[in-house]
Amino acid sequence: MQAEEHYIAAEGGIELHAWVFRAAAGTGPVPAITMAHGFSGLKYRGLRAYAERFAAAGFAVIVHDHRNFGLSGGEVRGDIDPWRQIADWRRVITYLETLDGIDRQRIGIWGTSYAGGHAVVLGATDARIKVVAAQVPIVSGYEQSLRRVAPDARAAQQALFNEDDLAQLRGEAPMMQRVVSLDPAVRAVYRSREMMEFHDAFEIPDGVDHSEFVTVRSTRLSQMYEPGQWISRIGPKPLLMVVAEHDTVTPTDLALAAYERAVEPKQLRIIGGGHFDAYRKEFEASSSAALNWYQKHLMPGTHL
Repeated sequence: MQAEEHYIAAEGGIELHAWVFRAAAGTGPVPAITMAHGFSGLKYRGLRAYAERFAAAGFAVIVHDHRNFGLSGGEVRGDIDPWRQIADWRRVITYLETLDGIDRQRIGIWGTSYAGGHAVVLGATDARIKVVAAQVPIVSGYEQSLRRVAPDARAAQQALFNEDDLAQLRGEAPMMQRVVSLDPAVRAVYRSREMMEFHDAFEIPDGVDHSEFVTVRSTRLSQMYEPGQWISRIGPKPLLMVVAEHDTVTPTDLALAAYERAVEPKQLRIIGGGHFDAYRKEFEASSSAALNWYQKHLMPGTHL
C-alpha cells in the first residue's frame, strides 16, 4: 500500500514527518486513526503494518515521528519531552482534520509504549479523539524507574542528572546516552537484548536518523511522567488496552492496575510474550484487537 509523505508545521519552526494512508474503500468522509511510536521509536519499526491493516479496513491513517527523530525536524536530536510530544500530536490531529475525505467526528488514536501513555492523556483531554487504543503503554514513569534502576545505582543516576544540568548551565550541550546497550561500560537507558533484536529487525532507510542516542534529561523527564493519572478521565470514550503478559519495559502489573481505574466502556486484551512481541510475534492479536475496537466504535455495523 502506498503511503503519502507529509510534513506538518509544528511550534518552533520545525516540521513533523508523517505517512498518510488513504482508506482502501469507502465513499464520503471516512473515519481516521492517528498513530505514533514510543520513547525513541520510529514509525519504520513496525508501525506500517498496523497502518496498512487499518487502511485496508476503510480507515484513513496518519503516522508521524516525534520531533528530534527520524525525518522530523527539531534540535537537540534525541531529546524527548513527553509533554512536547503530546503538544505536537495535537498539531498532527489538527492537520488530519484538514485533509480531504476525513470525518472529523470519527477520529481514533493509537499509541504504543511511551506513546501509549500519550494516547491516554490525549484521550482524556482532547475532545476530538473519540476512541482510544493504548498498546503496552507506560502508565507510571516513576514506578517503572524503580523497577529498572537498581537501588545501589539510583544515587549515581541522580548525580548524572545533576552533572548534566550543571553542564547545560555552563552552556554545554545536553549529555547523551545510548538507547540500548548490553555493555555496562556504556551509558544507556536500557540493558535489553530483546530491544536490540527489535531494533535490528527493521531496516531504516538511508538518510533517516536511526535514533541510537537520546539525551540524559529524557530519562529524567520520563521518570516524572505519569499518564496513568489520566486514565479514569477517558470515559465515556471507549478505551482499549493491549497488555503483554510478561512485559518488563512497561510492567504488566502496573498496566493492569491502571486498567482497573479506567471506566466503561473499556476492553483489555492480554497478548503473549513481552513488550516487543506486540509488533511481531503477537502482531495478529494486537492489531486485530485494535481494528475490532475501531470498527465497533467508529464504524458501527462493521464489527463482527
